Order: sequence, then C-alpha cells, then structure tokens
Amino acid sequence: MRIWLPPLVVGVVILALWQILTVVAGVPSFLLPAPSAIAAQFTENAGRILDAALVTGANALVGFVAGTILGLAAAVLAVRFRLIDGLLTPVAAAAAAVPIVALAPLLNSMYSTTTETPRRLVVTIVVFFPVFVSTARGLRQVPKVQADLMSSYAASGWQITRVVRLPAALPHLFTGLRIAAPGAVIAAVIAEYFGGLQNGLGSRITSAAANTAYPRAWAYVVGAMGVGLVFLAAVLLLEYLTRRPRTPLLSTIR
Repeated sequence: MRIWLPPLVVGVVILALWQILTVVAGVPSFLLPAPSAIAAQFTENAGRILDAALVTGANALVGFVAGTILGLAAAVLAVRFRLIDGLLTPVAAAAAAVPIVALAPLLNSMYSTTTETPRRLVVTIVVFFPVFVSTARGLRQVPKVQADLMSSYAASGWQITRVVRLPAALPHLFTGLRIAAPGAVIAAVIAEYFGGLQNGLGSRITSAAANTAYPRAWAYVVGAMGVGLVFLAAVLLLEYLTRRPRTPLLSTIR
C-alpha cells in the first residue's frame, strides 16, 4: 500500500479538482474537457480506442525491440573496439538530436505511406540512443579486478563480455529501457500525426481534434497513456524476473 496508495490518492484528488474547475468555472471543452466528458467518450468509443491502441502498440513494440537489439549490439561493439566507439557515439548523439517532427515526414516521403515502416523506424531511432548510452556505461563500469581475473584465466574478449560485463551492465540496461519504453509509445503516436495510414492513436487524435470533438480526442490520449503504462510495466516485470542472487565469479568460470 505504501507504493500504490499515495499516487492513487494524488490522482483522485487531481481528477476531482479538474472536474470542479471545469464545471464551476465553465471552462470550454476546447480548452480543457471535464474528466466526466472524457470518461463518457472513452466508454462510448472503447472498441475504436482498443483497435487504434493495438496498431500503435504494435508499431511501438517492433521499434522498441529493434532499437533495443541495435543499441545493445552497438554498445557491446563500442566497448570492445575503440574505433567503433569513436564512430558510433557521435552517430548515436546525432540521431538523438533529430526531432521526431522533422524525422517522421522525411521517412514518410522515403517509404510508402501505406505501410507502417516509417513509424517503426522512428521508434527504432528514438529507442536506440538511451539503450546504447546506458548499456555502454554499464559495460565500462566493471570492477577491474574481475576483468583481470578473467584475463588471467586466458578468457577471450567475448567470454569477458558474456560472463562479467553483461551481467554487471543489466541495471544500466534496464535504466535505459525504462526511459525508452514510454518514449517508444510517444514516438509511435507522434509519427502518426504526419500522414500515412489512419488507424493509430495519433491519427485518431488529430482527426477528433480537427472535428472539434475534443473530449473524444482526450479519450484517445488516455488510450495512449494506457499503452505507455503497459510498456513500462512490461519492462519493470522483466527487470524483476531477471533479478537473482549473483553467482560468484569463480563458480561461473568453473
């Protein structure tokens, strides 16, 4: 209860104040719809929101997995080879500096707008940077005594990476994944704002807002928040499952 009760109470208080403010002050719906109106639209359009969430979630998942694999592989190579580190680090920083609003239209023009490829590429690029940076940092923070011990056993570079560096880098890897998981959903939603198939949450939000159906647009926003929370919960669950008592290094070598 100490973990989930305080944020639940804060959320209820915020929603109550939000409802009171919009009703008492008479705030127009195009400025801020009331939570009750958003909830009504969410219930009325639950089926459509679920269908759109599945599309956006699938794009985010494909890009998240691809970005994680590429970021992990690039971090391993960068730590092993100084030349690759000098080549990849500036490229990763440059990719992170490119805004999604500039990247999505460019990829839409490069690839067919009748496929989900541009949106998945956007998510892959967004996920790559935090995973690469966090994993590379964890791989470098291995106690020198452990690396020296493995070298004294004539272990190869890959064996040192597999037995010592990767297990030690897991906390840093999951730090990057916790950042990348909600970012993947955000990137997938924003990428849908710039044309292409009209089947995801982002396109539904823009369509509802263009038709002045602001409570419905906010209902789709709530759906996007739900997808982001699912991604974050999956990463936290995976992190919990990977936690285990560390095996002594000598036992691992034997």
